[in-house]
Parts: sequence; structure tokens; C-alpha cells
Amino acid sequence: MLKGFKDFLLRGNVVDLAVAVVIGAAFTAVVTAFTNAFLKPLIQVVTGGGDLAGTFVVRGVVFDYASFINSVVTFVLTAAVIYFLVVVPLKVITERRRRGEETGPSEPTDVELLTEIRDLLREQGRGGRRDDGGTAGRIPHQDR
Repeated sequence: MLKGFKDFLLRGNVVDLAVAVVIGAAFTAVVTAFTNAFLKPLIQVVTGGGDLAGTFVVRGVVFDYASFINSVVTFVLTAAVIYFLVVVPLKVITERRRRGEETGPSEPTDVELLTEIRDLLREQGRGGRRDDGGTAGRIPHQDR
């Protein structure tokens, strides 16, 4: 069961989608909360404190550079964590597979496929019933 799950996760676009949507969104929320709670107030303290700290005013218009710095740091931290915790390990696994140290996704054998087809045909022939009255294995149009 775990091998099948591992094979599912390591199929090309599934990993990319998981990284982009789940991990990226969740971790970005954490980093944003951290930078809003600690980094932005620190920038405001360093730039003089008060109501206009982390900003400058030109002709009555307030420019909030603390928020911009905050967003840049959020982006860099999120990208670094995703790279080092997801991209690098996947590169290592891919390289191992290329060298043959680790097996790739397993393909079903001919026997497994034929068994699955047989079972599906049996279910269709029974009409979903358990007891088919001796018609197990027959294709429905054979009775004609």
C-alpha cells in the first residue's frame, strides 16, 4: 500500500501540483504571519517608531516600504523552504532512480490486467448480483 502511495506521489505533475497548492499556500500563511508579527514592527522601530514609521510621505501620499520589505522576505523564505524541503529531496530520488538504486512506479503485469478485466466482465454478466445461477464468466451476448 505504501509503495503504491509513493508511486502516486512521484508521478510528474502530481508532485508539482501538491507543492504549488498545498505546501505553498500553507507555508506562505505561516511566513506572512511571522513577518507581520515580528519583521514589520522591527522595521518600524528601526526607522524611528511612531505613526509614520516604515513609511515616507510625498505630497501627502504615504508610501509603506515596510510592507514591501515584509512581502519580499515572505517570498524568499517560502521559496527557500520549498526548495530545500521538497525540490532537493525529489532531485535526489530522481537521480537514484536514474542510476537504478531505487525502483520507479510499478506497472501492472499482463496477468493482473487480465484478472481485472475478467472480474469486471463477471460483474457485468451478473448485473451486480452475487449468485448468477451458473453464468459466471459468460459475456452477456453469448446467450443469444
